[in-house]
Amino acid sequence: MDNLRFKRILLKLSGEALAGPRGFGIDPDTVSAFCKEIVDAAAKGVELAMVIGGGNIFRGMSASASGMERASADYMGMLATVMNAVAVQDALEKLGLSTRVLSAITMQEVCEPYIRRRAVRHLEKGRVVICAAGTGNPYFTTDTAAALRAMELKSEVIIKGTKVDGVYNKDPKKHSDAVLFERLTYMDVLEKQLKVMDSTAVTLAMDNKMPIVVFNMFEPGNLNKVVTGQRAGTIVE
Repeated sequence: MDNLRFKRILLKLSGEALAGPRGFGIDPDTVSAFCKEIVDAAAKGVELAMVIGGGNIFRGMSASASGMERASADYMGMLATVMNAVAVQDALEKLGLSTRVLSAITMQEVCEPYIRRRAVRHLEKGRVVICAAGTGNPYFTTDTAAALRAMELKSEVIIKGTKVDGVYNKDPKKHSDAVLFERLTYMDVLEKQLKVMDSTAVTLAMDNKMPIVVFNMFEPGNLNKVVTGQRAGTIVE
């Protein structure tokens, strides 16, 4: 516990990450592997909140582009994040970790409503807080929800788990000469339009001096490296 760099973190996971090699839906093996990393971090004394996307089930932006009314599409996307949150909760609790799902859209039979003070109290008691349904408002992404929840819960860092080793100057899966950035400023991200988080989330982090770490969640041990201050991924600050 003494060697922790960050005591309270906000972990942002995309919905696509939960799909694993299947590319759609929820892959139990992938979710279980992620959750083992989270359990290891919690065992070190890390207080951990999560925001999970819903793109593995439904993408509001894509549906909107196909003709669906944007607000309706976004609400459907929020419901998809609740499904993902419950799946992650189930996997974490099977590993012995106490959790709470707090939703920005009230659905009392499934999870608790998101109340900031209640979320903070859960963190203080050592529970993993899984924030679902984004901000509860259309037109805001789960990236923005992650930045907002990080501020509200007084997290020390936003950690974004991805499928690549950090932020590159171009897509490393398409370009073999892509260069990995070890460190960036918020303005670098905004001016170069790098795919770290959306511009609203990055601006919110910048205004509140909240560092962002982008790392490969598929690499075992990487989350432990981030919380203990070892090099893993790209730091934006």
